Amino acid sequence: MAMDVVDYEIKGAEMQFVEVELDPGEAAIGEAGSMMFMDAGIGMDTVFGDGSAQQGGFFGKLLGAGKRLVTGESLFTTVYSNNARQKQRVAFAAPYPGKILAMDLRRLGGTLICQKDAFLCAARGVQLGIALQQKLSVGFFGGEGFIMQRLDGDGMAFVHAGGTLLERELQPGQTLLVDTGCVVAYTPNVNFEIQYVGKIKTALFGGEGLFFAKMTGPGHVWLQSLPFSRLASRVFAAAPQRGGSREEGSVLGGLAGGGLLGGLLMGDDE
Repeated sequence: MAMDVVDYEIKGAEMQFVEVELDPGEAAIGEAGSMMFMDAGIGMDTVFGDGSAQQGGFFGKLLGAGKRLVTGESLFTTVYSNNARQKQRVAFAAPYPGKILAMDLRRLGGTLICQKDAFLCAARGVQLGIALQQKLSVGFFGGEGFIMQRLDGDGMAFVHAGGTLLERELQPGQTLLVDTGCVVAYTPNVNFEIQYVGKIKTALFGGEGLFFAKMTGPGHVWLQSLPFSRLASRVFAAAPQRGGSREEGSVLGGLAGGGLLGGLLMGDDE
């Protein structure tokens, strides 16, 4: 399927969104729940898979949907088509603070491997698949870095990195040890392995997990400082387990939660 060549503009600082301009007949695909706004001339269509195999019959659609299901994404993708006679715009918003990366797959050799929750949107024709790591150790211990998304094509794709973005160009034989959740994307020529941290004490009490992602060049890698899993775990750890805020968990909060003062505040006359 021919790729649509789209114009775009990334706006914002900490909470970014990408505004895609579509010529008549062009279309973009977006991850479920990522659309921010669109012009009235844009038509929405929910399809199986990534929308790139619509000419491949039911089996092609089912295969594309199955690949997305394996990566933990929805079976369906939304296609945004320009049905008007003039340019129309549709915008896709980042799910949490970070940076949106515009990836030109043509310049990257036609393929990009990215974290399964990093994909935001792309030009119609970009294929979304899965990238299973070849080594068995990665499958058992890879965690977030085991099953990743594979983007194929020669169009534009947009991925999201949490927090601050770091780009590194690895030379042949150059190795980088990374927390598996901090890997956003990398070119397929990068060798991806899992390495044990080395010491039991560090593994148990270091707070960094048992394994690192070992990435060896040549190739390009994109890293994020704030994986969503890390953000979610910190929020969960800081949140009180019985509702309310930490300030409400003081002496007054304890009285209000139960006992005489609690009954008075809640209007309990018994």
